[in-house]
Amino acid sequence: QVKLVESGGGSVQAGNSLNLSCEGSGYSFGNRWMGWFRQAPGKEREGVVVTHTGGYATYYADSVKGRFAISQDFAKKTLYLVMNDLLPEDSAMYYCAVRMSGGPRSPFLPAEYDYWGQGTQVTVSS
Repeated sequence: QVKLVESGGGSVQAGNSLNLSCEGSGYSFGNRWMGWFRQAPGKEREGVVVTHTGGYATYYADSVKGRFAISQDFAKKTLYLVMNDLLPEDSAMYYCAVRMSGGPRSPFLPAEYDYWGQGTQVTVSS
């Protein structure tokens, strides 16, 4: 069965960095739309960065452009998110997601993705 496991969250001060990982299993890693999403208390889940693992495209939310970077390791079936210059407003539960087939009409829409990890908490203090 498809499984996504996130790790790497933590508590840091503003301006610092964190690296998140999402290890996938139970599916073919290549040519999939995958992404990182986040959800803060009382807010809707939002897309942070989504990518096609075959290299078709990558999209970053405006709020993280220039600070976050997504990468992948096919051999390890792992998606990474490097988060630099963190801000208090980056605090949220971060989730990894994968879409099983086709391209999303709205890449940042959570409903476009089929499987989700359990999330990893990121807390940034000022």
